[in-house]
Amino acid sequence: MRQIISILLENESGALSRVVGLFSQRGYNIETITAAPTEDNSISRITISTEGDSAVVERITKQLHKLVNVIKVSSQSDDSKAIVEREILFVKVQAIGHNLRGEIKSLCDIFGAKIVDITPELYILQYVETSLEIDRFLKAVSEQAEVVETVRSGVCGIFRGEHSLHT
Repeated sequence: MRQIISILLENESGALSRVVGLFSQRGYNIETITAAPTEDNSISRITISTEGDSAVVERITKQLHKLVNVIKVSSQSDDSKAIVEREILFVKVQAIGHNLRGEIKSLCDIFGAKIVDITPELYILQYVETSLEIDRFLKAVSEQAEVVETVRSGVCGIFRGEHSLHT
């Protein structure tokens, strides 16, 4: 099962590499990772998605707590309703001809995606949604047009309600 791990850590040189190193040393795979400063520039928030059961994630979180720069760690399975998660997709597609351009535009309207760049032969589409919906949109787009390039941000997530990951 996919798990989402959120980490607050000191925004210092080498802190992120120590987190990533912990995963690789233990043989855990990182599916996606995002990192950025929080409202306090001295603290960064990292969001990692990984595969594993709750026992694996519990081991990971205990090991993360031992790292010097880590302030706080929290995890949630992605099937939980306790977290709001989104990912950004940019996809560049061939868009030659009026009919194909119309089909791509219709597909964007159906999914709620945006066309953010247009050239005579290419469109760049932007879609913000859950990872599962991103996969569905990408499949639908690739059935309509030739995909030239894709860029995905990785999962960003925040806990619902009162639960928060702040210092």
